[in-house]
Amino acid sequence: MVNQTMQSKISVQNLTLVYSDGVESLTDISVEVIANAVNVFFGPAGGGKSSLLRAFNRLNDLADVRHLSGKIWFNGKNILDPDTDVIELRRKIGMVFSRPVPLPLTLWENVAYGLLLAGEKNKSRLDEAVEKALRLAALWDEVKDRLHDPASAISGGQQQRLCLARVLALEPEVILLDEPTSALDPVSTAKIEYSLLELKEKYTIVLVPHNVQQAARVADYAAFFLQGRLMEYGIGKQLFVSPRVKETEDYVTGRFG
Repeated sequence: MVNQTMQSKISVQNLTLVYSDGVESLTDISVEVIANAVNVFFGPAGGGKSSLLRAFNRLNDLADVRHLSGKIWFNGKNILDPDTDVIELRRKIGMVFSRPVPLPLTLWENVAYGLLLAGEKNKSRLDEAVEKALRLAALWDEVKDRLHDPASAISGGQQQRLCLARVLALEPEVILLDEPTSALDPVSTAKIEYSLLELKEKYTIVLVPHNVQQAARVADYAAFFLQGRLMEYGIGKQLFVSPRVKETEDYVTGRFG
């Protein structure tokens, strides 16, 4: 079990989500996201991991959802309440997707985009924020002389770290990553993983990993999902070494999935 003295950043209570096609993506999920840690949601495809991730910053609002019940507590507020400021929520809980989606702009403009949208016009403050975000994403040294090149001119791995920097520039509290290394080579994957281990000192990380090996490498806390249900949740090292649930053991040892 998870150490109860650890501080939860997000608390999910009895969350059920059913899409309009009748697919029940999540069934009565209750789980904690621990602050300043890498929280890993893993399991076979179709288990509901990405749906839960999208619920954290209300991206499911854009999907065809038939039923949504339960609560997700963040900073003392249920973010599923209709009066939630979704734009502000997405600033505090940023998202990096499985494939890099750089904007058709320069590197500098990509990182500064959210701040510009929010009304920041001071060039020196923008420059400072761009550099800080690129350093946090372990990209500054590679692109500092190319900030006015188009984002399409850098490699896929660099583009993914650019997307991470774009989220970091807004100084979120939580960073969601949905298989961020699935399209990357091993070297780029290692750089992303190293960044996450550094970033957790300041941010709360929620990661849907590319595979079980990645989950085991980076997880401080881990939750195993199977067919929309939470099968097991606990401290990462314990869960991968000695899972309590047979389905978890079968999955982490490669018997299925």
